[in-house]
Parts: sequence; structure tokens; C-alpha cells
Amino acid sequence: MEPQTLAAAQEIDFSVLALFMKATLTNKLVLMSLLAMSFWSWSIIVQRILTFRRAREEAAVFDRAFWSGDPLDELFERLGPTPEGASERIFAAGMMEWRRSHRQDGGLIAGAQARIDRAMDVAIARESEVLNKGLSFLATTGATAPFIGLFGTVWGIKHSFEQIAISQNTNLAVVAPGIAEALLATAVGLVAAIPAVIAYNKLNADSERILGGYESFADEFSTILSRQLDA
Repeated sequence: MEPQTLAAAQEIDFSVLALFMKATLTNKLVLMSLLAMSFWSWSIIVQRILTFRRAREEAAVFDRAFWSGDPLDELFERLGPTPEGASERIFAAGMMEWRRSHRQDGGLIAGAQARIDRAMDVAIARESEVLNKGLSFLATTGATAPFIGLFGTVWGIKHSFEQIAISQNTNLAVVAPGIAEALLATAVGLVAAIPAVIAYNKLNADSERILGGYESFADEFSTILSRQLDA
């Protein structure tokens, strides 16, 4: 390598900020989009972790209260029709439908069991929407960010070849900055995609376990009410 070329290459600033500032408008838009996707993904990850932790804690507290042996009517009166916890809301939905199924003379309206199960299923579906909020964005980021970054890289390399053709110079000092700018987009795309994919798989599994607990509770509660209906 010629001393002049080596000296020119050493003077080039290859920091991320410098590469971003020298990038084309298209690449700048690509990089800003990827950074925005990464920032939003991390905000969703933190929110979901906190939400799932709170849901597990609330479910544990409610399970202790439910299986404490106290009458279910007293537990419902203590919680009210609009409790804060997810398990409590599922329980409240079943209890409200149970009470609505009683006639004024104390008898039960036909089809009470099916209505109670349906009311709890609707409550579980609402909780599923709350738990899974934002997970689709993580999946989208994991699937599309590498390709968005690749688009930025292809566009950057195209621009670099154009500059080489215009300057008619293939020295390292001319080639290296454009290639580095182009590869930066792919690197940022991977930085955005990899955490999103890992977090989506983990959070989706956690959500399914929590929802499985809700469904198990609903089945157990339905069985308890079924015994009372048969009695």
C-alpha cells in the first residue's frame, strides 16, 4: 500500500456518528428507522416484563385467597365487580354470571353453566389482548429489520460505486468510507432484530404460561360451580 494512500485512510473518521453524517439521505432514513424500531422494541420488552411480573404476583395472591376456604360469595363481595387483578377479573366475570343466572325465587335459569364458561372465556380473551400487546411489533421488527438494513447496505454500495466511477479512483481512501457506511446499515439492522426475536420468543412463551394458568383456574372454578348446579 502506498504511503500516501495509507496516510489518507488513517485520517478518515470511521466512528458511527461520522459514518452516519456522511451517509446518503436514503441511508440516513434507513438508519433512523432502524434506531426507532430498536428503541420501541426495547420499550415494549421492558413494559411486558413488568406486566408479566405483576400478573404472576397478582395471580399468586388471588390463588391463596381463592383456595383459603372462605366462601366464594364473601370473596366476590370483597373484590367487587371490577377488581384490579386479571385472575380476579376472570373470577368476577364468572361470579356475576352465576348471580345473574338465579331467578328471584332462587331457581336457576337454564343454560347457566354454558353462560358462566362463556363469560370467563371472554374475560380471558381480554386479558390475552393485554398480555400480548406489542408482541406483534417485536415479531415484525425481528423479521424485517435485517432486510431493511440490507436495503441500506445495497443502496450504500451502489452510491459508493457511483462515487468511484465519478472520481475514477480505486484507492482505499476513496473506497473504504462508502463501504463502511453501507455496512453500517446491516449492522444496525441486526442490532435491532436480534434482541427483538429473542425477546418475542421468551415473552410469547411467558404469555402462554400465564394464560394457561388463567384457563386452568377457569376450568377449576367452573367445576366448583358445576357441582353446586348439580346439587
